[in-house]
Amino acid sequence: MITELGHFALILAFMIAIVQAVIPLIGAHKRWPGWMAVAEPAAQAQFLFTAFAFGALTWAFITSDFSLKLVTLNSHSAKPMLYKISGTWGNHEGSMLLWVLIVALFGAMASVFGGGLPPTLKARVLAVQAAIGVAFYAFILFTSNPFLRLTVPPFDGQDLNPLLQDPGLAFHPPFLYLGYVGLSMTFSFAVAALIEGRVDAAWGRWVRPWTLAAWIFLTIGIGLGSWWAYYELGWGGFWFWDPVENASFMPWLLAAALLHSAIVVEKREALKSWTILLAILAFGFSLIGTFIVRSGIITSVHAFANDPERGVFILFILAVFTGGALTLFAARAQAMEAKGVFGVVSRESALVANNILLAVSCFVVFFGTVWPIVAEMVFARKLSVGPPFFNSAFTPFMVVLGLIMPIGAMLPWKRGRIGRTAWQLRYVFVLAVSLGVLAWALQTGKSALGPVGLFLGSWMVFGALADLWLRSGKSGRLQRMLRLPRADWGKAVAHGGLGITIFAIAGLTAWEQEDIRVARIGEPFDVGAFTLVLKDVSREQGPNYFSSKGRVEVTRNGRPEALLFPEKRDYPVARMPTTEAAIDYRVARDLYVVLGDQQADGSWTMRTYIKPLANWIWGGSILMALGGLLSLSDRRFRVAAGARKSPSAGVPAE
Repeated sequence: MITELGHFALILAFMIAIVQAVIPLIGAHKRWPGWMAVAEPAAQAQFLFTAFAFGALTWAFITSDFSLKLVTLNSHSAKPMLYKISGTWGNHEGSMLLWVLIVALFGAMASVFGGGLPPTLKARVLAVQAAIGVAFYAFILFTSNPFLRLTVPPFDGQDLNPLLQDPGLAFHPPFLYLGYVGLSMTFSFAVAALIEGRVDAAWGRWVRPWTLAAWIFLTIGIGLGSWWAYYELGWGGFWFWDPVENASFMPWLLAAALLHSAIVVEKREALKSWTILLAILAFGFSLIGTFIVRSGIITSVHAFANDPERGVFILFILAVFTGGALTLFAARAQAMEAKGVFGVVSRESALVANNILLAVSCFVVFFGTVWPIVAEMVFARKLSVGPPFFNSAFTPFMVVLGLIMPIGAMLPWKRGRIGRTAWQLRYVFVLAVSLGVLAWALQTGKSALGPVGLFLGSWMVFGALADLWLRSGKSGRLQRMLRLPRADWGKAVAHGGLGITIFAIAGLTAWEQEDIRVARIGEPFDVGAFTLVLKDVSREQGPNYFSSKGRVEVTRNGRPEALLFPEKRDYPVARMPTTEAAIDYRVARDLYVVLGDQQADGSWTMRTYIKPLANWIWGGSILMALGGLLSLSDRRFRVAAGARKSPSAGVPAE
């Protein structure tokens, strides 16, 4: 019964979304307050009905209701409860329901927290957000209904993909979707501003929190996905430039550019057209990512569906919303005249450079992702664009971005002197160079990647700290620094987190050690400074799998260092094996052990990695997200801040 109620609630949400997309838009055009007021209760009701539908589907997974086709295909009665719940969104239909739930959530939040927005702008924002919801409600109800029943329910289900039965993958999709779909709100603000012909400092202040929230969630989601790939897949890497990885990374890059561009709109009323365009493209790339994952054009462990018909539907949604918004952008371009004038050397120019580097790097990733698909479709040629291309094509943009970031963040608005700012950072530069040279001197027979990464990361981290120190004045600096606005601290923490991540990636790539061998029970072998012994391999049974679990003793200079238990699991229902790496996590390095197949003589293949600075990659990601949260908590950047400052709610750009 609850399943039918959930299906009915989803249909009601669809109908409410249609009303919300049409009535407030007409009301805003006609200046009818009653019609515009429909948007707020409609947005909240739409969210409540969608939440009920999602809750009904979750309950079906929790109770193992195998009369529901989706539960049968993606669950099993012996599966742990966490993975029964995560199975709700670990499939195409359930994940799309999560998608529309988040669309409705952001619309409801805008209706509640957008009290300071001008009524016409608010009505249009909520109407555009509802229009996005309408498209995806239709997609779910007509092509991907999660509430389909089976005539003859089976005794048990077919289980969830074993690779997805992991805590990292349980939480990775919700965070990623909150970022993906959160960009729909910045898109709605951009389209609403284009309809009104109004883009001003107040608009920049209103759109920033939504952009920042989406960027934070994307950062967390990408970090969780990278961490999962590192410890779960057993190949020892954290990023492979997989098309689906790229599908989330591209919106992240554009969201970062949009966040910085919106600052210029807010502070200087410049870059209006560019900021609107970025808001459209950021959500457009989210839709492109959805198309890549669900159309069947690529094969990946991350892909949800392999159905070209669904892909065509999503492609139509992408064309309507992105194409329509770009057409409206072209028609309204003259209404977004920039007011702020700035010199070549200024913070505005540094932010423009930041935007160009982020946007171009995004399109480099996009080209590398889609070119094999285009080549196969158009030229009937199978091409492979792998990590070497992305590493060589993408890295230079990030190096230049890291070099200019500390100086750009300290330049004054409108006009500055680069020599003066660079002189303020002289000690930071000397320290960064010294650390890079020290790393070069200590390493033997290695590439320059590690020292260069240490220099660049140190330059960014200490440059961010220097920015805070110089902002605090000349007397009582520590107290003044602690009293700086949270946005200033957020910027420094996020920039420092990026520097740490860059250094960690460079250090891991340059200084990693790898050993692959056939290990015999009880026979020690050396990897780097460690001695490892495979003591035994036991056969064990888990909740819904069988495991061959190794016991590996690790010593260093004769002293016990770690006891590791790598596994090979076999899931009989899904008929799929998985590799569970055993990792000894330390601050400066990880010791990573993978158990392979058993040989005819009773020995086992083993892979061992020494991975320096691996945890610093995710530590930097955490710092970036924390910096975003600090900035988001700054009271100056709440949604209604601009309205409180100016009753007129901005001056039309015309």
